[in-house]
Amino acid sequence: MNEFLIVGGGVIGMMTALQLADAGHGVTLLERGRCGREASWAGGGIVSPLYPWRYTRPISALSRWSEGFYPELALRLLEETGIDPEYRQKGLLYLGVEDEARAMDWAREVGKPLERVDADFLYRKEPQAAPGFSDALWMPTLGSIRNPRLVQALRARLAAMPRVTLEEGVTVTGLRVADGRVTGVDSEQGRWSAQRVIVCGGAWSAGLLASVGVALPVRPVKGQMILFKAPPGLVERVVLLDGRYVIPRNDGRVLAGSTLEEAGFDTTTSEAARASLRDSAIRIIPALADCEIEHHWAGLRPGSPDGVPMIGAVPGLANLHVNAGHFRNGLVLAPASTHLLVDELLGREPIVDPAPYRLG
Repeated sequence: MNEFLIVGGGVIGMMTALQLADAGHGVTLLERGRCGREASWAGGGIVSPLYPWRYTRPISALSRWSEGFYPELALRLLEETGIDPEYRQKGLLYLGVEDEARAMDWAREVGKPLERVDADFLYRKEPQAAPGFSDALWMPTLGSIRNPRLVQALRARLAAMPRVTLEEGVTVTGLRVADGRVTGVDSEQGRWSAQRVIVCGGAWSAGLLASVGVALPVRPVKGQMILFKAPPGLVERVVLLDGRYVIPRNDGRVLAGSTLEEAGFDTTTSEAARASLRDSAIRIIPALADCEIEHHWAGLRPGSPDGVPMIGAVPGLANLHVNAGHFRNGLVLAPASTHLLVDELLGREPIVDPAPYRLG
């Protein structure tokens, strides 16, 4: 029998498996497709909420812990797998922020470096930024990571760990329950037994828990993004304007996102979204008008009330745990939310107060 059985091979599931294996435990991870190919792959890779001062304290507590984790994780994965997740810490520029006073109050409260800078500073940092801005907000410590490379590196590391078994192409259809205890899962490919089951299925988590009568307030929220094939150096750091952003990669490519769409589990892209994303990107960096759009894709975020994830034991069913509902901040919150869950699983002192994330 498996010691820990994780359902869902996104960044949440894989980081959970990594931490449990690091602690000496056996883990089997089930993923219906290929690990890291859903929302974890589709996102932008900014390792902070877009406008952190607009989020609730539970999200802020997890995000502050997680940000400092990524530089170390990226170096570890590069050393262990040879795959560079491309962590970049070149700061973030906010253009046209309407609630600047609120932002500055938040920065003082949490001790985060955030300052108002003039046009000379802005255009020295990003010469190609749209002209006409007299000032901006500057957060020098913000980083980003190339999330497709991150999940590729996580998968490679887990595949090489003797305590971890990756089972891809396994479609879990329900949870198995006996005498009020979850004993494993059923799948189209067979049955799996386990001492403890952890649901990390992102937008699909609610459907799985519904099979045992548990209502999980998580829904799919579609987000579309585009990728420009731009020359290296055109954009050097993340730039935000009116809720849209551009994110540079080491090879010069520039990602632009994103939409928010209530469309169920539909992952088709649309020409309207492509045009809207392109227009937003050009408003931020006009020179992108001359760059080819190389890719256009959609992913499904696990939407939840206020974006606060549900982390921990599922009431009424022994041996069942969940970590889902991160909405737009799955990558941002992953290190802290998985650490918090593993703390509970292993009886360790939690890194933050677990109460705000409990289900029920």
